[in-house]
Amino acid sequence: MRQGVIALSRHSELGLHDEDVLSMYRYMLLARVIDERMWLLNRAGKIPFVISCQGHEAAQVGAAFALDPARDYVLPYYRDLGVTLKFGQTPKEVMLSGFAKKEDPNSGGRQMPGHFGSREKHIVSGSSPVSTQIPHAAGIALAAKMRNEKLVAYTSFGEGSSNQGDFHEACNFAGIHKLPVIFFCENNKYAISVPYQKEVASPHVADRAVGYGFPGVVVDGNDPLAVYQVMKEAAERALRGEGPTLVEAIVYRLVPHSSDDDDRVYRSREEVEAAKKADPLITFKDYLMKSGILTEEAEQLLRKEMQDEVNQATTYAENAPYSDPEEALKYVYAE
Repeated sequence: MRQGVIALSRHSELGLHDEDVLSMYRYMLLARVIDERMWLLNRAGKIPFVISCQGHEAAQVGAAFALDPARDYVLPYYRDLGVTLKFGQTPKEVMLSGFAKKEDPNSGGRQMPGHFGSREKHIVSGSSPVSTQIPHAAGIALAAKMRNEKLVAYTSFGEGSSNQGDFHEACNFAGIHKLPVIFFCENNKYAISVPYQKEVASPHVADRAVGYGFPGVVVDGNDPLAVYQVMKEAAERALRGEGPTLVEAIVYRLVPHSSDDDDRVYRSREEVEAAKKADPLITFKDYLMKSGILTEEAEQLLRKEMQDEVNQATTYAENAPYSDPEEALKYVYAE
């Protein structure tokens, strides 16, 4: 053991190397830097809308690291920037979407930000109505089972979305047919302005899984290693043909629901400031430093690398061309 280093081996016990957890932190930091830039661009009047991932990064990156981008499919909801970055989307592509430019790989500038999609990267686009991606994930899992293909379908959603009929139908169907799908609920305690106790009667969203005949697991969404462990077990279970898992990651949204929301009307500043003390970027950085994997100097260099990458992506996207007006109806009607 290196002198002065606390012997922390949680990631080693999970089969993760030092390089793996450092990569986890890099993706978490990249998602945060992109998100913060999006807010600045929105407030400057340069992009129309932001739906934020701040506070969700550990849950998203921990989940994505338990999946295989070459094999599995993700059907993310609008906050899942960390997942889509791990599955191959670049800061430039995210910025092109934010600016609604022609080169936007998600929709050619047709969709609002947060509607991720890439056939080659196994990212399946969602719709603006919440929860519609959940039965789509069950459908992909069903297709895989019918074709005898070994893969996992992952879909994410907020706890408010778990009250939609789409969620119930997908879980019920997946449970009956033992489909290889993971339902990943990012419970940030507010469905926009509605607090959890007015959304769900049970203590946890995961409690609902028993009614569908498969496991429900609650995990600390601020801890990427805990999320990775739970997700790895769920993925292995799915690949063995044992069916779905409902994972509920407890997180906290550190900023308003979107750039059009004023969260001061429904939650106190004291509550938000208390949550910021458990910011996963702070706590995971602390873990890496105590483990001797990261130093302050290395972390500062990493932040500069992320900032430079996002600066270049912003400049490129801001100067990229918009789609031609004649293309407005492209993909709407058959050609």
